[in-house]
Amino acid sequence: MRSEQEANRAIERYADTVRRICMIHLKNHADTEDIFQNVFLKYVLSTAVFENEEHEKAWFIRVTINACRDLLKSFFRSRTVSLDTLLDQPAELTQEDHTVLEAVLALPPKYRDVVYLHYYEGYTAPQIGQILKKNVNTIYTLLGRAKQALRETLGGDDDA
Repeated sequence: MRSEQEANRAIERYADTVRRICMIHLKNHADTEDIFQNVFLKYVLSTAVFENEEHEKAWFIRVTINACRDLLKSFFRSRTVSLDTLLDQPAELTQEDHTVLEAVLALPPKYRDVVYLHYYEGYTAPQIGQILKKNVNTIYTLLGRAKQALRETLGGDDDA
């Protein structure tokens, strides 16, 4: 079991990342908070030893994605929240940001994950491959297909 100091440091360092991943997958504030608590509880109870900060961050990302997927598959998950509800929550987003967010959230989960990790967290394709346990060429393919889908949805340039 980890100390309170370790838990506080981890929350300070990874809270935003965990919440963003949850919102991308769950589109629901209440479920996001549940998964947030579960992820950090799992961290406190974990005896995993991390090689470095990047290894620790990758662990948080992987555990968060798995927890979100488990919740989405759950038998007891019978209600959904519309994208409009998510976008009506107070935020400092422009109309263009809302449009892009809608387009990203409309992508299939396999594309949302790689788009989030690449564009929001700044990971390279090889790093994403390690985090998601997928071949690097698969990651490049998923990124390419996601960009194409976003281009079609948002009406972007073909050469971007």
